[in-house]
Amino acid sequence: MTQFQIAVIVGSLRRDSINRKLASALAKIAPSEFFFKQLEIGDLPLYNQDDDPNPPAPAKRLKGEIMAASGLLFVTPEYNRSIPGVLKNAIDHASRPWVQNAWAGKPAGVLGASDGANGTALAQQHLRNILAHVDAPTLCQPEAFIQIEDGFFDEAGNISSERTREFLKAWMDRYIAWVKLHAAPF
Repeated sequence: MTQFQIAVIVGSLRRDSINRKLASALAKIAPSEFFFKQLEIGDLPLYNQDDDPNPPAPAKRLKGEIMAASGLLFVTPEYNRSIPGVLKNAIDHASRPWVQNAWAGKPAGVLGASDGANGTALAQQHLRNILAHVDAPTLCQPEAFIQIEDGFFDEAGNISSERTREFLKAWMDRYIAWVKLHAAPF
C-alpha cells in the first residue's frame, strides 16, 4: 500500500494546547495510508541569517523532516490576530537560504482552533500568504475555523460532537485529495 507521511506543524508550544489536541484528533480520522508526525519547533533558536552557512542542529532536523514528508498540515492558534512567533520562526528556518527552501512544492493544509467565535481566521489568512511565498501549494477550501468549548474532546482525545467530526472528516477528505494530487508518496 502507498504511504503518505504528513509533517504536522502545531503553532503552539503549550503542553496542553488545544491545537495540538486537534492535530492528534485529526490524525485519527485520516485514512490508514496517511501517517502524521508532529514536528518539534520549540527548540529552534531565533532565525539569524548569519547562520545560513552552518544552520543549528534543530533547524537541520526540521528541514530534513519537512523534505521527507509528502505533505504539510499546519494547526495553529491565533496570537494578536496573526500566527505565533514560534511558527513564523520555524517557517523562516526551513525556507532559508532560499535555494534550500524545504517548503517548496509541499502540499499544505491549514486550520486552527480557539475558544473564541472567530476561530483562527486571521492567523490562517496570514499563514496562507506566507505559504504562498514559500511555494507550498495550500488547500483553500473548505476553511476550518474551529471553536473549542468544554467537552469538545472526549477522554480519549477524540472529537465529541458527531457534527464536528463529520465536518472535519469532510475537510480531511479534501486535504487527502489535495496531497494525493500534489505529492509523491514515500
